[in-house]
Amino acid sequence: MKQIGVGIIGFGTVGAGVAEGLLKHRDVMAKRLGVDIVLKKIADLDIVTDRGVKLDDGILTTDAKSIIGDESVQIVVETIGGTGIAKTLVLEALNNGKCVVTANKKLLAEYGKEIFDTAAKNNVDIYFGAAVGGGIPIIRVMREGLSGNDIETIHGILNGTCNYILTRMENEGLPFDTVLKDAQRLGYAEANPSLDVDGFDTAHKACILATLAFGFQPKVEDIQVNGIRNLAGEDVKYAADFGYRIKLLASVSRHDDEVAVSVNPTLVPFTHMLSNVNDAFNAVMVKGDMSDYTMYYGRGAGRAPTASTVVGDIGDIARNLAHGETRYERGAPNYAEGKVKLRAAGDITSKFYLRFLVADKAGAFGAIASILGKYSVSISAASQKEATDEAKNAVPVVVLTHAAKVADLESALAEIKASGVIAGEPVALRIL
Repeated sequence: MKQIGVGIIGFGTVGAGVAEGLLKHRDVMAKRLGVDIVLKKIADLDIVTDRGVKLDDGILTTDAKSIIGDESVQIVVETIGGTGIAKTLVLEALNNGKCVVTANKKLLAEYGKEIFDTAAKNNVDIYFGAAVGGGIPIIRVMREGLSGNDIETIHGILNGTCNYILTRMENEGLPFDTVLKDAQRLGYAEANPSLDVDGFDTAHKACILATLAFGFQPKVEDIQVNGIRNLAGEDVKYAADFGYRIKLLASVSRHDDEVAVSVNPTLVPFTHMLSNVNDAFNAVMVKGDMSDYTMYYGRGAGRAPTASTVVGDIGDIARNLAHGETRYERGAPNYAEGKVKLRAAGDITSKFYLRFLVADKAGAFGAIASILGKYSVSISAASQKEATDEAKNAVPVVVLTHAAKVADLESALAEIKASGVIAGEPVALRIL
């Protein structure tokens, strides 16, 4: 049986999980794949700390480049993260004729084109199944299962930290800051949670899905990204009163030669399947012209689920190499570069949830409705809520709108704020 050597760069949570999976399931993978996958080396700056994985002598090294130069290693696994040394090592591995597996969504979202082009130039594979959705095989679905579809829309809950926080805010009526502290204590959130709660982790994943679905790579800095840091508990409650649950959604859709990509806290109807994805779980719903709606659900992070997908990618590449072939080098994701473009954030259309603290005086709400109408934002429902201590002589009013352009809504809200009929900042959230 042919042997394929693997080297892992990065021996943290995911790297240790990958090593454990390769060692534990070596025999069964050999039977399933017809190729013997051998863990040759693991590189990390810290090779002293016990990761709970029993390794043979000589596997651990502090020299990552020794893995790239090792002729017995055909597959390099990058689990460092970030875009610094990880990018350098991935490109060096590809240029040295090694196939690469990575779970690095930030790297692919920001430098995917360069990496895919380098893989193609060297006729080697780059697999990244764990970069979006952890243990969910959504990347494989996009590259293989739905490859015969014109993708119309993708909606995804792609960050377990945010979903955990939102679930507890709704179920227990707790404020954001309280749940965040619990999430950090339990290990769901980092000490610095900005990447998660401000939406950029989700945005990196949304860009990767857009690249696979539509053949061009949007830049993270060009898409609208709003996280959940400023989400108020009353909006969670008021949304529920209307039959909605708030989720941080990545939304990707095709509109002729434009692709809309955004990340926002979004009201999802109770009856929608995504509404019932709770705690730290992830889910992605895809609509294709032939498949219609399909949904993929599971754990989006963690040592075992993420490592499961990485090990699966290693198995695919090993099987390819055993038969003397690579699969993706001619199908690089950037096939439509220059043929489609990113839709401007202001041109994206959505229904909206709006909350105002309206001055308690005659004609105040009428003025709001008039200004919204001026900018073609029509009201579908409105409800006055009980007064709070947030502002004197003002009452909260929640408005649901019909579909409108983001730019039109923003103009209307600016004029409403300047009119003096509301106190404080208006709240605007998307509705799926």
